[in-house]
Amino acid sequence: MPADSPREVGERIATRRRARRLTQTGLATASHVSYATIRSVERGARRPSDDVLEAIAAALEVDATQLRTGYVGTERRVHRALPELSAVIAGYDIPQGPSTRAPDELADAVNTAVGWRLAAQYGRIAAGIPDLLRDAIRYAHTARGAEQQAAARMLAAAARTADAIAFKYGEPDLSARLIDLMRWAADRVADPLVQAAAAYVRTEVFFAARAHSVGLAALEQAIEAAPAPSSRSEAAARGTLHMRAAVIAGRDANVGSADIHLKHARQLGDQVAREGVYLGTMFGPDSVRIHEVSVAVSLGRDHVDRALRVATEWKPPAALPAERRSGFYIELARAQEWAGLQADAFESLKVARAAAPQHTREHPWAREVAGSLRRFHRADVESLSHFAHWIGAV
Repeated sequence: MPADSPREVGERIATRRRARRLTQTGLATASHVSYATIRSVERGARRPSDDVLEAIAAALEVDATQLRTGYVGTERRVHRALPELSAVIAGYDIPQGPSTRAPDELADAVNTAVGWRLAAQYGRIAAGIPDLLRDAIRYAHTARGAEQQAAARMLAAAARTADAIAFKYGEPDLSARLIDLMRWAADRVADPLVQAAAAYVRTEVFFAARAHSVGLAALEQAIEAAPAPSSRSEAAARGTLHMRAAVIAGRDANVGSADIHLKHARQLGDQVAREGVYLGTMFGPDSVRIHEVSVAVSLGRDHVDRALRVATEWKPPAALPAERRSGFYIELARAQEWAGLQADAFESLKVARAAAPQHTREHPWAREVAGSLRRFHRADVESLSHFAHWIGAV
């Protein structure tokens, strides 16, 4: 696939800079890149090196893939981080001294990393997650009294953030170990909300193994164990489990269970009333709508109309996290391709890429749809071929 021109990269950087209300001088200061380089790059007179691009992306708080389409530095950074990540959690149950960060500093760092996960900024996660997870493990061992629950929640959130890159970049064994770490953190303090979050993430193991029936049983067991939805956090914890149960029931071709869990998720979404991040998971009425499409696509081709109907009536608002918006359009693209709406499917894939490039690039369904469209769809062949090359479908 042809690389973006220097002018295209420069225009994206300038647009992002203005959106953050930064001057070129301000961006130079924040990125530790010279003003002359920033000015030259934005004019399109110079193609930024990978190091310069990463520095500018960090200052703009975006992933570098959002500035240069063909950028592969994120993959390199993630794969470099995975062995260290594996070493960090090898002895998570063995105390190894105090955290290098104060509790408040650690909490801020974990919240920032969760934000990166929701925004699908995997390169930024990879750069810092080994050290962050190490500190979270140490704090979980040393926290006392009332701090123990907060420490367990921080550790679970850090482990889940690490799992985002392990799972998406093809390391299922590491992903399973990180989920075990989440469960260990939850069980240490018997925190039912963290236990619910761990059960939600654990479903990845069942998806990967195509063990849908046992995955549904595990989620239904977790729903039974979850606290009554008397608060917004408790309603969200139970609602997220119902959302995921609906999807895995769909993969199991269990229409009845899928519809029942989706109904409960809707009710709990209405109870929560507004979208929010609850122990690392986005939940609310909009998230439930997105899962309605997920369920329809999981049920297969005979249920395409359900997915298309949702998309006709509703689109995910820009305020939703990039990863979730990208996932909606990837699954919609699959439904559209099944329905013979190839041009619409390609448009949905492009919207997914614009929202979260790296999430789209690593999503197997996006790759599958792009490959199918390239083989059988003749409109806009050159653009579609470029997209297929970018996503690795050829």
